[in-house]
Amino acid sequence: MMALISSLFRQARPLLLDGALATELERAGYHLDDPLWSGRLLLDNPAAIAAVHRAYLEAGADCIETASYQLSLPGLQRRGLSRGRAMSVLADAARLACSVRDDVWAGLPAAQRRNRIRPLVAGSLGPYGACQADGSEYTGRYALSRSQYLAFHAPRMRALAAGGADLIACETVPHLDEALAFADLLQALSVPGWVSFSVRDAAHIADGTPLRLCVQAMASCPFVAAIGINCTDPVLVPALIRCLRRGGLPVIVYPNAGEPFDLVTRCWGHRRSDDWAEQARSWLRLGARIVGGCCRTRPDDIRALRRLIHAQA
Repeated sequence: MMALISSLFRQARPLLLDGALATELERAGYHLDDPLWSGRLLLDNPAAIAAVHRAYLEAGADCIETASYQLSLPGLQRRGLSRGRAMSVLADAARLACSVRDDVWAGLPAAQRRNRIRPLVAGSLGPYGACQADGSEYTGRYALSRSQYLAFHAPRMRALAAGGADLIACETVPHLDEALAFADLLQALSVPGWVSFSVRDAAHIADGTPLRLCVQAMASCPFVAAIGINCTDPVLVPALIRCLRRGGLPVIVYPNAGEPFDLVTRCWGHRRSDDWAEQARSWLRLGARIVGGCCRTRPDDIRALRRLIHAQA
């Protein structure tokens, strides 16, 4: 699988990720102010998550992410689930996404299938800070040992792989040590994945480590198929791409929609630009190979980017 993913990530044709899951669920009326965030609906209403997966696939996404970003065994066990049941919920997140992917793919006319890859399912793993539901993935205000990171993330990654995820998205990572732990686990499980960082500016990840050091470290990790950034201001993306490309790995970028987020009030401000898809196309021209959206982006954004790419081909 690693060879296939590497080949897809390095092909001339760019790959499109999906956009925000929680944004669409909130638009549908679901309240996600919960420690499990959108993952709560895996327990309460998985059909709602399936509908969002389908919307992104129909918009043209080549890869969708599971609703598992903020799920952890401790978090699920605090809801009264046994460890075994918690592992099943994580695996079910991957099974659900795979089922929707397979259904959408089977329903496409042969002519459309020839112009697309069979979409991938990426198992979403947020960092330790995300699972604390306190915004610390954006600040890096926590520090665990390498062995603690491994112990925390190993069962999460194992469950998503068991559920059928094609690869693992290790995302919004604020610490290099945590990124290295993710890379160790990918290798231990022989599962390909990408590592995307949370950044504080165009040169440093969230905890202050220079991004160039992270790029150098990830370049030597055999099961890291791409390196990138997510959930950051689109304004920073061009400079970040230039730094990320220095490591030789395919670059993946999926910033937010350009709306400022207040960590105190936990509210989003106003979107600064309506040309998100045009910005995203410029990231491809700068050398990003995989592009999508994070918070506040929508299927319409992915659809618009798909149209721009087709018009350029």
